[in-house]
Amino acid sequence: MLVQVHAAGVNLLDSKIRDGEFKLILPYRLPLILGHDVAGVVVQVGPRVRQFKLGDEVYARTDDFRIGSFAEFVPVKEASLALKPQNLTMEEAASIPLVALTAWQALVEKAQLQKGQKVFIQAGSGGVGTLAIQLAKHLGATVATTTGTSNLALVKSLGADVAIDYKTQDFEDVLHGYNVVLNSQDGKTLAKSLRVLQSGGQLISISGPPDPAFGQKIGAPGFVRLILRLLSAGIRRKAQRREVDYAFLFMRADGSQLGEITRLIEAGAIHPVVDRVFAFEHTNEALAYVATGRAKGKVVIKMK
Repeated sequence: MLVQVHAAGVNLLDSKIRDGEFKLILPYRLPLILGHDVAGVVVQVGPRVRQFKLGDEVYARTDDFRIGSFAEFVPVKEASLALKPQNLTMEEAASIPLVALTAWQALVEKAQLQKGQKVFIQAGSGGVGTLAIQLAKHLGATVATTTGTSNLALVKSLGADVAIDYKTQDFEDVLHGYNVVLNSQDGKTLAKSLRVLQSGGQLISISGPPDPAFGQKIGAPGFVRLILRLLSAGIRRKAQRREVDYAFLFMRADGSQLGEITRLIEAGAIHPVVDRVFAFEHTNEALAYVATGRAKGKVVIKMK
C-alpha cells in the first residue's frame, strides 16, 4: 500500500544506518531516504490487499530495505501495517511502532515475561525504555531501570518499581536475581548485566553484538555469520558460564503485533512519551537531537 505520511518517528537506528554501523546486516546503498516509523493515510492499495482501504488512518514500522518515511509518501506491506490507535494524534502514533515492537518482541515473544518475574530495562527514559517499562508492568513484572537524576520521576510515573540514578549508583550493586535484562547500552554494561541475572535468566540485547542465531535468521552469507560468531563469542561464553541465555534482537516489522499494541493503547494500558516534534524541514536537527541521547521518549517529524 502507499501511505501518505503525516508524521514520522525518528530513531537512533536512522543515524546508525546513515553512519554505516549496520552495513554488514543491512547493506543499504547511500544516498537513501531514512525513516522507519510512519503514521498517515492509505492513498493507494495493491490488488491483493484485503485488510485496509483508501482513507484508513494507519501506522507502521516500515519494512527493511523499504524504509523511507522521511518523505511525503512511503510504500508499506499490508502485513506490516495496523490501524492507528483512535485515541492518538498522528504525531503520537508515529512515535510508537519501532520502540513498541522492540519491547514486544523482547519481552513477550522472546523472554515470555510472566507475572511476578523481575526485569531490568536499561535507559528507562529513552524511546524503547518508556514503552518497555509500561509493557512489563502490564504483564505483571517487577521492573527496574536506569536513568539520569532529572528523569527519575518520569520512569517512576511509567511504572518502574526500582529507579537507579546511573550518575550516583551502580546497578550491579543494587540488582540481584533478575529473570530478564533488556540491554541497550555498551559492551561494559552488557557484561555487568550478566551478573544481575539468576541462573536460567535471559540477557536480550538490542545494541549488539549480533549472535549466530541472528545471522541464520536473516540468511546472512557464510562470511557474515562467521564475523557475527566471532563478535559475540566473548559474551556468549560468559553467559554460558553463568548459566544464562544471551540473544541479540533486531526488531522486525509486524502488523499483527502492532495491532495488539494498538489495543493496549486504546485501553489505556500504555501511552506514548513524545519529547519533541520537529517540522519536516528540520529533519537533520531531529536526527542530531536523537543522537545526543538526551531525548525523553521519542522525537517525531511532522509533515506540513
